[in-house]
Amino acid sequence: MVSFIMSPDLCCFSLSICQLLLPRVSYLMLVTDKVKKHFLRVMKAEDVEEMWFEYEGTPLKWHYPIGVLFDLHASNTALPWNITVHFKNFPERDLLHCPSNSVIEAHFMSCIKEADALKHKSQVINDMQKKDHKQLWMGLQNDKFDQFWAMNRKLMEYPTEEGGFRYIPFRIYQTMSDRPFIQKLFRPVSPEGHTLTLGDLLKELFPAAICVEDEPKRFQVVIHGIEPLLETPIQWLSEHLSHPDNFLHISIIPVPSD
Repeated sequence: MVSFIMSPDLCCFSLSICQLLLPRVSYLMLVTDKVKKHFLRVMKAEDVEEMWFEYEGTPLKWHYPIGVLFDLHASNTALPWNITVHFKNFPERDLLHCPSNSVIEAHFMSCIKEADALKHKSQVINDMQKKDHKQLWMGLQNDKFDQFWAMNRKLMEYPTEEGGFRYIPFRIYQTMSDRPFIQKLFRPVSPEGHTLTLGDLLKELFPAAICVEDEPKRFQVVIHGIEPLLETPIQWLSEHLSHPDNFLHISIIPVPSD
């Protein structure tokens, strides 16, 4: 549950908040048309520029999935998630412009193509027709799982003898860094044929997230709002917990202090 609240500098009228249930796998700018219409009813035309969102002083990147934004910024808070809506003073240095849904579609398809380049050398996505690409997008846009999965299941297949994808499409996010995310080539199986796990990935790219014996836990490793066991095979996670863009989005969150 998300509560959208008008920015105080624009709130001249007594207007109720706008509450919505939003899918974790979608994007803010794709599912907030109702929010815009709700607040525009009481606003002057000269006060309306480009809509953007902020949580506790942090502009929210629309090109990150909603679930990733929540995990990074608000996973340790009680619901509803209170997001502030702005129509002026767009933060050029922090956010990308999103003038239409076609921009979201272009971003989404670019991510899928990048993911398939990692998994299958782009063979699967290139074998699809344009209407198949459109079906992937429409399934996400309309929140229709069956429509989306009819095409996406092809992107999740691999030859049994290979034991997994060529490389795992993943991104590691952290709130305590200016770096957008960590991304690197990582195979699901070692050269010796051993199945690699989430813990193996973190040991290589974010070893601070691995809890050393007798030391207090410093970080939560969150995927889709849950903390998977570090022993979980990274191939399984990629197949079952990737977002519709086919990336495994991993959030590293500092453990809240008491």
